[in-house]
Amino acid sequence: MSSTNPSNLSTADRKRVRRAALAAFVGTTIEWYDYFIFGTAAALVFGGLFFPDLSPLAGTLAAFSSFAVGFIARPIGSVVFAHFGDRIGRKPMMVWSLALMGAATVLIGLLPTYSAIGILAPIFLVLLRFLQGLGVGGEWGAAALMAVEHAPEGKRGLYGSAPAVGVPAGVLLSSGVFAIMSATTTDAQFEAWGWRIPFLLSAVLIVVATIIRLAVEESPIFTAEVKERAQPTRVPILVLLREYPKTVAIATGLFISANATFYIASTWIVSYATGDIGLDQTTVLNVISLMAAIGIGQKILFGGMSDKVGRKPLYVWGAIAFIVFAFPYFWLINTGALVWFALAVLIAETIRSVVGGPIAAIYSELFDTRVRYSGASLSYQLAAILGGGIAPTICTALLAWAGSYWAVSVYIIVLNVISLVCVRLLPETYRGSLTSTPSKTGQPQEGQPQEGQPQEGQQ
Repeated sequence: MSSTNPSNLSTADRKRVRRAALAAFVGTTIEWYDYFIFGTAAALVFGGLFFPDLSPLAGTLAAFSSFAVGFIARPIGSVVFAHFGDRIGRKPMMVWSLALMGAATVLIGLLPTYSAIGILAPIFLVLLRFLQGLGVGGEWGAAALMAVEHAPEGKRGLYGSAPAVGVPAGVLLSSGVFAIMSATTTDAQFEAWGWRIPFLLSAVLIVVATIIRLAVEESPIFTAEVKERAQPTRVPILVLLREYPKTVAIATGLFISANATFYIASTWIVSYATGDIGLDQTTVLNVISLMAAIGIGQKILFGGMSDKVGRKPLYVWGAIAFIVFAFPYFWLINTGALVWFALAVLIAETIRSVVGGPIAAIYSELFDTRVRYSGASLSYQLAAILGGGIAPTICTALLAWAGSYWAVSVYIIVLNVISLVCVRLLPETYRGSLTSTPSKTGQPQEGQPQEGQPQEGQQ
C-alpha cells in the first residue's frame, strides 16, 4: 500500500489507512498519558511521599531519578518487543505493550507510600516505573510502523505524525487530569489520595485503546515481506547492529535534543515554575495542557510539510531555533508573569513540533523491513534515555550548582548542536520506498540526493 499513489486508493484502502493512524494515535496517547502522569507526580508529590527522609532538594532529585528509571528500561523494551515485532508482526506488539503499560500504571495508583510500608514503597515504585519503561519502549515503534507502513507513498510524514500527535495529546490528558485534581482538592487531600486518581483512570483508557487497536489489520508491508522471505530474521537486533551501526548512532543523536527539551518543558519546568518562580501549580498545569493541545495540530502540519520539503530541512530549522531560544525561554519564564510564561511554553512547543512531526517517517525510512521495528524503536528510545530520561535530574542539579538558569540554557544548546551535526550526516529519505533496502555503503536510495549519506560497514 505504501507504494500506491494516494489518489488511486480505494475506499477500503483509505479506511484501513485512517484506522491504522487512529489506532496509533489513540494508543500512543494513552501510553504517554500513563508515562507522563508519573513525571508530573514526581515533580509534585513523590519526593515527600516516597522519599520523606531526604531534604526537599534531595527528595526532588530522588523522585526525578525514579522517573529516569523508566528511560533506562525503554531501550530494553524496544529490543524485546522489536524482536517479536520484526518476526511475527507489528500489531500484536502494539497491543501487548499497551497492556503492560496499563497494568504498571494502575498498580502505581494502588501503591502504599513510605509511611505505610517503609523502604518497600520506593522499591516498588521504581520497579513499576521500570515496567512502564518496558511498555513504552515497545509501543512507540509498533505504533509508528503501523501508521507509516499503512500510509500511501508521499503521505508517510502526514500519517506518520499520528504517534507523534499522541505525545502532546498524552501531555494534555495527563496535565488536564492533574489540573482538575489539583483544583478540586486541598493540598492535604491531593497528597493523601488525589494524586492516585490519574493512575487508576488508566484502567478505563487502556480498555478503550485496546479495542481500537485490535480492529486494525497487520502492516501490509510487513505481511508482504513475510510472504517473500523463507524464514523470519532469527535475531533482528544483531542484524541491525551488524548492518546499520552508524545509522542507529546518528539517528539517536538526531532526536536527542528534542527529547531533552520536551521533558524539560513539560516535566521539569513544573517544579521550576512553581518552586523557584512562584507561579501557581494549577495555572502552570493548565498552560502546559493548552500548549500541548496546540501542539497536536502543529505536529500534523509539520509532518505533512516534510512530505513536501523533505525531512532534513525541518530538523535543521528546529535545532537552530532551539539554540536561539535557549536563553530567551528562561527570560520569559523568569518574569513571573503568566502571559510570558505561556508564550515561552508556546514557542517551545512549536519548535518541538517541527522536529517531532516527521520523526516516525524518517526513522521508518532509514531501515529495511526485516529490522525496521528494531532500528526505529532502538534509535528513538536511545535518544529518549540520553536526552529526555536524565534531563529533569540534570536540570535540577545544574540549577542547584549554578544558582541560576544559565547552566540549563547551555545544556540545551549543547544537545542541539549534537543534533544539528547528526542532521548533516543522515541521508534525505522522503523520496525513497519502504519496500527497497536503504543503502549501507554510502550510495543514496533511488530518488535521494547524495548529500549527507552515512557510510556503513559491509553486510
